Amino acid sequence: MLDAWQYLIAHPEKLAGWTLEHLWIIFVAIVIAVVLGVVIGVYISGRGKEHVADTILYLAEVAMTIPSMAIFGLLMLLLSSVGLKAIGFLPAVIALIIYGQLPILRNTYTALQGVDPAMIEAGRGMGMTEKQLLFKVRLPLAISVIMAGVRNAIVLIIGIAAIAAMIGAGGLGVPIFRGLRNARLDLIILGGVSVSILALLVDNFMGWVEWWVTPRGLKER
Repeated sequence: MLDAWQYLIAHPEKLAGWTLEHLWIIFVAIVIAVVLGVVIGVYISGRGKEHVADTILYLAEVAMTIPSMAIFGLLMLLLSSVGLKAIGFLPAVIALIIYGQLPILRNTYTALQGVDPAMIEAGRGMGMTEKQLLFKVRLPLAISVIMAGVRNAIVLIIGIAAIAAMIGAGGLGVPIFRGLRNARLDLIILGGVSVSILALLVDNFMGWVEWWVTPRGLKER
């Protein structure tokens, strides 16, 4: 642990660079994952979509069981076959989007399905359209549960993003794998502790965001 601290004192710019790379990868991945997951979650929560919902959630669960290195390898083959860059940022982001779908999809679907039907009928009685019901009733009531799924997805993505260093994506996985190759315990500790601290900080920040976006009436319950 002391060696890791000494390395940090001697090379703070390296840790800063790895952290910025890590943050950029997870930022791009989570933005796309949230948009995709919420949109699909809203769609499968509609009337008559039960079989579609079961299928999509099952596929998301299956994707979570596939080892990350297998996903990275498959994406590298697919991207190279269509002439795209097969290593680095692109396959890493695509893999992270895939892994982030299950908690976002599941929470969005569950939250929207759990909205009190009486609230929806009250909205219809006021003359709201389905679009207005979605944005003014269903999503505001479901937002806290959706945000909990987003928090889980972000923490998951932060951890898996470290493995993406194996395919040249950079980030905080670089010192970990560099340490493994060179038997440098200080680098392994530095990378591992940094990933853990980053996950805790981002999770706490997202907890504040979750509280901020939750409607006042739900906060007081």
